[in-house]
Amino acid sequence: MFPEEFINRIRTQKYIDPEGLLKALAEPSPVSVRINPGKWNKKPSDSHQVPWCKNGYYLQHRPSYTLDPLFHSGCYYPQEASSMFLEQVIKQTSGLHKDCRALDLCAAPGGKSTHLSDILGPDSLLVANENIRSRASILAETISKWGTGNTLVTQNDPAAFGKLAGYFDIIIVDAPCSGEGMFRSEIAVSEWSVGNTVHCSDRQKRILMDVWPALKENGILVYSTCTFNPRENEENIKWLIGKKEAECIRIDVSEFSGINEIDFAGIFGYGFYPGTAKGEGFFISAIRKTGKEQNIHVKSQRRPELQPDKNDLEIANKWTHFPRERIFKWSDELFAVPCDMNDYILLYRNLKIVKAGTKIFVAKNKHYLPSHELVLSTMLKKDAFPVNKINLSQALAFMRRDKFTLQNAPKGWNIVTYMGVNLGFVNNIGNRVNNYFPVEWRIRMDLPKAGNENIISWGNIDKL
Repeated sequence: MFPEEFINRIRTQKYIDPEGLLKALAEPSPVSVRINPGKWNKKPSDSHQVPWCKNGYYLQHRPSYTLDPLFHSGCYYPQEASSMFLEQVIKQTSGLHKDCRALDLCAAPGGKSTHLSDILGPDSLLVANENIRSRASILAETISKWGTGNTLVTQNDPAAFGKLAGYFDIIIVDAPCSGEGMFRSEIAVSEWSVGNTVHCSDRQKRILMDVWPALKENGILVYSTCTFNPRENEENIKWLIGKKEAECIRIDVSEFSGINEIDFAGIFGYGFYPGTAKGEGFFISAIRKTGKEQNIHVKSQRRPELQPDKNDLEIANKWTHFPRERIFKWSDELFAVPCDMNDYILLYRNLKIVKAGTKIFVAKNKHYLPSHELVLSTMLKKDAFPVNKINLSQALAFMRRDKFTLQNAPKGWNIVTYMGVNLGFVNNIGNRVNNYFPVEWRIRMDLPKAGNENIISWGNIDKL
């Protein structure tokens, strides 16, 4: 089932139980989700917590996320449990503070970015980057659904960030790798080769060198992969520290069973191996930059063409909690950005921004069309629009953009909700109700017969 070269190599890695690992890789993957604390305060029924993640839970069975409105509204994200250890690494290594700047360099599809946005808090800035255009669109969708409003999405090669010298306090490099940790998938096994592991290692080195200038002095770079290969893991960390002024940081894992500490001549990494830790294969390490860095200067500058008018600001204030100074207008669209405008202009001039923050509305023919990003945002005021509660079958029809009706909805813009969570906007124009769920996000899966929906069951816990 597994390549002979792979089996022979893991038998030389003293911190791996090769027979236990091979046996576990032949078994089904654990199922886990991470809850969005800004939107949801219940845990799944018949679940248990991921030890190293406050809001992470293992599920007994794999549900159909596509048929769960709570997934589409950003109440939770299906994330592999081992990768949730990022929470412990950040908390143990980074003195999190207001106005912290973080970069998730290889961010799609968005699991780590949504996790980081929660850890950093609403007053910090997260730049979530993905170099591949199609994956950047998926990342932007994930960030929009999560709705925390502290994240920009960019589409850039890692080298572009070298122009932002000393800008970031934290950089996450979840590097593209040979994927050995995903060997429960036949696709991952079929794509593996010794040559590819060498190619991945070389590419990882290039990524680390390209992004290193963007980390400020005493900043933290967190490096991770989903492979067991030393060439791509601890050897890469040793290589980086040999090239740059940096030190590896040891993480306290004494409270968590099943995590293997790898000590490679003073280079510390943390391995998660199926059969030992409940999750997929994962490696993570933290590095502190000790060398000096000439930080880029954020200039104070005025851009009158970005200034919204009085009416725009009145609507934004009526609908949202966004600070006035972070709102700008681009053509006929109003946005709230997750940073000071001077920072935003700096990033705009150096990076390709895919998602600027939260789109509030589009102005059209003296009317204000609220954005779907707004209805998913945690910054939307609760009394901004009339609310209409719908059941599961109605919610699925709404998200499929099937024929959809509402009883007793007031004329104008309304929010439809499921289990108390916003799903989207409709506009009651009198003779019909127009559905504003995004066409590109609509559910295309055939609906099950009534009563057969395989979605998460939630416990009656008021607070996690």
